[in-house]
Amino acid sequence: MQDGGQQVPSTEDGSEEEAIKQRKNGLYRNVSDELAESMRTGWADTELHDLKPIPQAAETAARRAGLSAAFPGERLVIPAGNLKVRSNDTDYPFRSSVEYAYLTGDQTQDGVLVLEPTASGHEATVYLLPRSNRENGEFWLDGQGELWVGRRNSLTESEKLLGIPAKDVRELPDALREASGPVRVVRGYDADIEAALTDKVTGERDEELRVFLSEARLVKDAFEIAELQKAVDATARGFEDVVKVLDKAQATSERYIEGTFFLRARVEGNDIGYGSICAAGPHATTLHWVRNDGPVRAGELLLLDAGVETHTLYTADVTRTLPIDGTFTALQRKIYDAVYEAQEAGIAAVRPGAKYADFHEAAQRALATRLVEWGLLEGPVDRVLELGLQRRFTLHGTGHMLGLDVHDCAVARTETYKDGVLEPGMCLTVEPGLYFQADDLTVPEEYRGIGVRIEDDLVVTEDGNRNLSAALPRTSDEVEAWMARVQG
Repeated sequence: MQDGGQQVPSTEDGSEEEAIKQRKNGLYRNVSDELAESMRTGWADTELHDLKPIPQAAETAARRAGLSAAFPGERLVIPAGNLKVRSNDTDYPFRSSVEYAYLTGDQTQDGVLVLEPTASGHEATVYLLPRSNRENGEFWLDGQGELWVGRRNSLTESEKLLGIPAKDVRELPDALREASGPVRVVRGYDADIEAALTDKVTGERDEELRVFLSEARLVKDAFEIAELQKAVDATARGFEDVVKVLDKAQATSERYIEGTFFLRARVEGNDIGYGSICAAGPHATTLHWVRNDGPVRAGELLLLDAGVETHTLYTADVTRTLPIDGTFTALQRKIYDAVYEAQEAGIAAVRPGAKYADFHEAAQRALATRLVEWGLLEGPVDRVLELGLQRRFTLHGTGHMLGLDVHDCAVARTETYKDGVLEPGMCLTVEPGLYFQADDLTVPEEYRGIGVRIEDDLVVTEDGNRNLSAALPRTSDEVEAWMARVQG
């Protein structure tokens, strides 16, 4: 990190401008008039011309039209969000709110989409930060100036790319304070925008907007499904990368696996879609093991749950459980095959018109049947399921919606999600698992510390489903053969 003392220079007419925030202990405390003049001039025109709309421009316009139809006569405000401080003056990488990205295709920090009501619907405007000001030195003195963090699009460029009129976001709070009529805002992303609307909005009305935007994402359009396929394909290559370096992971730790997959995510996509779970040995029984600091040992299993996020923010979510030395033991294979059998039952239940919960119930019945057969639970199976006794070992739900969020559509109404019906275009995971904790005295000792999960990403089709992650092997025999082939 560079140390830049930051202070605004005087203007040509000698008037004072608002001070640009500077580091307390920056080494440069002043800017001479000569340096200020030098930094104002001598820069090439870098405006971009002949720009084409982003690939999803038609889809985002259709999504905005659907939103407009749902809330006639109301002003709708959807912020992208702001930077969040990681430590002192360093920030976390910015990720736009899913609502804003879904409706605009833009990922710009501080951006805000506003739909102004008209007689025939709404007029959309996207409010963004314009290019950094070179006259007042903002571009090289401010911590978020373009010299520090990189070029951003001009408002004209953004209009061409997004297909939406663009204005300076710094003018928006005052405009919202003066606005009249009903307003709704997506909360939790931009405190300044919410403050400007504090006397105009209600929690209940705002939540209705948030729920609508969550439910709108339940059925994916063709662009979204294609992006999810890209994410899954890159994820499959990331899993293959991991298999190639399992020897190096054994010499170091789970962090080698995490770093290997992260490289693929950054090379082919925007990032990882969520914290990678690189759980070796007994760590596989911890559902969200993201510390990834444990040993990787031959003879044990690796549960790898990871997903590449595309440049448009759609994420895969895939899990494979792999024998670290390439071969399952007899017990590992027995447990793995039971989970595979349960996943097959779940996948078979994913079809249009089926209840959303059907695939979960099918997978749980298959697992409960095996647990009773193995003597780990007292039957009959119907009793086990009625009392939920299998949950000691199955722990979690068998899947979830997938999209811009790894757990997409999370605030949709229960009647349209968990208690809803599957439709073509819905994308979801099917991910049963069995987990025998290392300290569980109710199971034989040889079971303890074994965790298995298999997860695939499906899209509901007109006549059933399509497994987007089918390129990755799933049966125990296929996994062993694949690992042997990849490792040469």
